[in-house]
Amino acid sequence: MSTIKTSYLGNLRTAPKHMQSGTQIITDAPVDNNGKGEAFSPTDLVAAALGSCMVTIMGIVAKKDNLEINGLVWETTKIMSGSPRKIEEIIIDFTWENAPDDEKLLQKLKNAAKTCPVALSLDKDLKQTINFNF
Repeated sequence: MSTIKTSYLGNLRTAPKHMQSGTQIITDAPVDNNGKGEAFSPTDLVAAALGSCMVTIMGIVAKKDNLEINGLVWETTKIMSGSPRKIEEIIIDFTWENAPDDEKLLQKLKNAAKTCPVALSLDKDLKQTINFNF
């Protein structure tokens, strides 16, 4: 069975559906590329996937140490290049105000984040700037 089934809706929009859960989202081309920018663009999803994957892997590692990472938040900035049009850099700023005071554990979480499947799958030329504010 496929993982995702997608339909083209017209007007530069798609509707990917996650087959296992039935969850569906809409993508839209960004304003600077002929779209309306009314939903995530495909490249926005790539940037979002990087941060979400990093936190998922940190959560798995934290759980093994009986730690919850509640309160961890992040902001993602995607920078596009002009020619060829592609993602040039993804910047992720993590903030965790109630992080434990355990430098060894925090380093373990940071290392886990940087080796998440999405981070490892992205092209080596795509710059990943990851800032941990904890």
